[in-house]
Amino acid sequence: MDKISVNTQSSIKINGDKIIYFDPFKIEKETHDADIIFFTHEHYDHYSKEDYLKVAKEDTVYVMPKSMGSDFDDIAILLNPGDKTSILGIQVEAYRAYNLDKPYHPIDNNWLGYLLHLKDYSIYVCGDTDDIPELHGIKCDVLFIPIGGKFTMDYKEAANLTNDIKPNKVIPIHYGSIVGSEKDFDKFKELVDKNIEVIKKL
Repeated sequence: MDKISVNTQSSIKINGDKIIYFDPFKIEKETHDADIIFFTHEHYDHYSKEDYLKVAKEDTVYVMPKSMGSDFDDIAILLNPGDKTSILGIQVEAYRAYNLDKPYHPIDNNWLGYLLHLKDYSIYVCGDTDDIPELHGIKCDVLFIPIGGKFTMDYKEAANLTNDIKPNKVIPIHYGSIVGSEKDFDKFKELVDKNIEVIKKL
């Protein structure tokens, strides 16, 4: 499997045939190595211009919800829930990310999570979402799922969804910084099926 690292919040880097970032945030070093940058939605801890510019290079491909496209004019790939496309040879599927009974991530915003089919494995990055019905049909090898509560599902809801998706590995995100505590990881791990490897933020 490729080298995977998780920075603060939901800031993820996949270092494989292509260098892929999701929601760059609190990036310490300028690397300018991103082949693709995915944005799940426009909140400051997911869409930070200061941070994505540290990893972007001249030919970086930007991918984001269609509702965010005005910031990038014609230089981004804009997706709606349900869209499927190929980006630099990687098959990408866009899924909804929203709250059921909280106001922070309305369903009408069409914000996204992303399923990527990489060379030898698949990953799903949930974005900021509750445990919504649309996600229960997803199949992936590696799942990145928020567990911090308040703005997203909490660790109990995340464990329920993880056990239904049945990935080989799960990496919880969106905790221990703005919301959620490091203890949420331990509570989450206790509830996840023992056949699923639970990996702490790297």
